[in-house]
Amino acid sequence: MARRQAAYRHPDLITDEALEWYTRLQDGPLDAATHEEFEQWRCSDSRCEETFARLERMHDLPSLRRAAEHDARTSRGVGNAADVMAATPPARAGVLGLRMRVGLAAAVALVFLAIGILQGPDLWLRWQADYMTAVGERQSIRLQDGSAMILNTASAVALDFEDDHRRVRLLKGEAYFDVRRDDARPFVVTAGFSETMNLGTAFVVRRGKTEDSIVLEEGSVSVSRMAAEVDRATLNPGQMIVARDNALSPVRRADLGRALAWLGGRVIFRDQSFDAALATLRRYYDRRVIVMNDRLRHVSVSGNYNVDEPEAAIRTLAEAAGVAVIRLPIGILILK
Repeated sequence: MARRQAAYRHPDLITDEALEWYTRLQDGPLDAATHEEFEQWRCSDSRCEETFARLERMHDLPSLRRAAEHDARTSRGVGNAADVMAATPPARAGVLGLRMRVGLAAAVALVFLAIGILQGPDLWLRWQADYMTAVGERQSIRLQDGSAMILNTASAVALDFEDDHRRVRLLKGEAYFDVRRDDARPFVVTAGFSETMNLGTAFVVRRGKTEDSIVLEEGSVSVSRMAAEVDRATLNPGQMIVARDNALSPVRRADLGRALAWLGGRVIFRDQSFDAALATLRRYYDRRVIVMNDRLRHVSVSGNYNVDEPEAAIRTLAEAAGVAVIRLPIGILILK
């Protein structure tokens, strides 16, 4: 791909490539070979497609449009970019249009830079998400087709419901779906590594950093791996599967009581390592937890904990493991 000369570089390679393609597409129609190159790039990774789609949506933000017009006015020394376009011969209008497009791309790049510096991934999620929960929050949503969705702590989803399809992107966290049956419109949930398709069922999808887990409560679902859709499995009630970038796990029996306990504000541990149990409770606590006792790595715990009171749950877990908890004024918990 030809690169922008002496231009802004975003620290994230995929974002930088998306900005490059965005600018090139604004310059006018691509020839067949270049268009094929663009499609290959866009389809090479789900992040490429998602990032480019964000840029296209951002094109219509008023602040970015004003920035592009201001850039064009500054470069020509005039008062209104639209007036200049109307009064400029076609050849020069094309040059001005290019300047406006470059100005728009530069404004987009600055927004991306600001995101990286000031807000990080949370603002990315807010731009994409239709629904989002804070740490420790659960939210029940009635979708437009009548299906029910419950978001667990620190979760986010984007919806795409049309006449011929119902699609949900789980951007972060965990969600429960009780789907109203519609044979003409399959209900599809995509996460980081998986796509789950059904007509009318009840199931949970959790998105992690390295894997997705899908647990089926009722009905039947088909789960495929994003990186290779031919890698597919069918779940029956009470079964679960884990999807990773390189493989689907074998289908196995799920412990529905544990998998669905969060719907009632609980988490259940059975002979689980202290580290894993604490990691689960940390998802519901919006302050830091510092462990200063190496002995805990070898401790197993069991119990039923109320995550609506996450600090109390962490204290109870620590007491069960025989360690003290010190609370700093800003809410930081130290386990020692």
